[in-house]
Amino acid sequence: QLRQLFGSAVPAFPPKFYLAMTKSMADERQSQLEQYLQNVTLDSNITNSDVFRGFFRKLQQDTFKIQTQRAFLDVYLADGSNIRLDIQTSDTAERILEVTLCKMGLSRELIKYFSLFFFQDHDNGVLSVVKKVAEFELPYVSLQTMKELHCKLGIRKWYMDPSLDTLLMDCRASLNLLYMQAIQEVKKNWVKPTEMQMQELEFLQNNANKAKFLELIRAVRFYGYVRLDPCICDYPEEGCSADIYVGNNEINCCITLPTNQTKEVSFKISRLRSWQVTFLGAIKDGEDDTLELRFEYNDSGTWQWIILYTKQAFLLSSCLKKMISEQMMKEAKEGQE
Repeated sequence: QLRQLFGSAVPAFPPKFYLAMTKSMADERQSQLEQYLQNVTLDSNITNSDVFRGFFRKLQQDTFKIQTQRAFLDVYLADGSNIRLDIQTSDTAERILEVTLCKMGLSRELIKYFSLFFFQDHDNGVLSVVKKVAEFELPYVSLQTMKELHCKLGIRKWYMDPSLDTLLMDCRASLNLLYMQAIQEVKKNWVKPTEMQMQELEFLQNNANKAKFLELIRAVRFYGYVRLDPCICDYPEEGCSADIYVGNNEINCCITLPTNQTKEVSFKISRLRSWQVTFLGAIKDGEDDTLELRFEYNDSGTWQWIILYTKQAFLLSSCLKKMISEQMMKEAKEGQE
């Protein structure tokens, strides 16, 4: 059906095996199917089509045997408050986001700057953003399948360029959303203000000066970045642990070497050629499933693959796509001017 609608824009479907497959053949086909789906979703025209969305809506409901019916869904804001919605279990993330933001008084033209995310609030105070919810995804169904993770559905801004904040400052609802998220990221140590910056931010927060607070925090290190949970990487050698921030056209890694020394590395998006997410399953018995994200990077004129083992691989992939999209739009606008 996609081929009929979009022709050659749809990548070739992986060939089938008509005889019994060995395990290695099955693993290879699974990898090819994963890559096919990732390639298909690069084109927003495809993912926005009724054929694509209808297929995945039915697939989600059929797989988890959840019929269309009325339900209640809580959508959380960065300050911990929530909005309870009266929904249908078959409502997509796109519709739920639109309804929630309209109830908050957000201008319709600003909805595109926000998205739904699944996140976890851990007992130790750490905030983990698990993944961005795809527009065609059914949040109610997804939450039912992730009960053991104790995930919540929340709204966060969805752009990687902090300068875009200025486009949202004149709307009270969007200003409040940005302010709540900024306060949350300060509390969770996602951003790294200097001592003087922290004093100024606390002063502005105490005086409820939201606009000035957001103006100042744009100069704070790692503001506008997405922070991932600590993970394992193979750079500069295998088995290193890394704290990762994604934003400002870079993947910033604070790497702990086997010698316990730390090394900060910035992988610039402009020097990244491609990336791939692979589902690895459980590496050891009793462990959770693991994802691998590998990206091809030009390091001093030589292309090499950098590998990150993180459960948030799809979130990282979404951030990379967003940064590249924003950069292309910025270059196109500058070209027109």
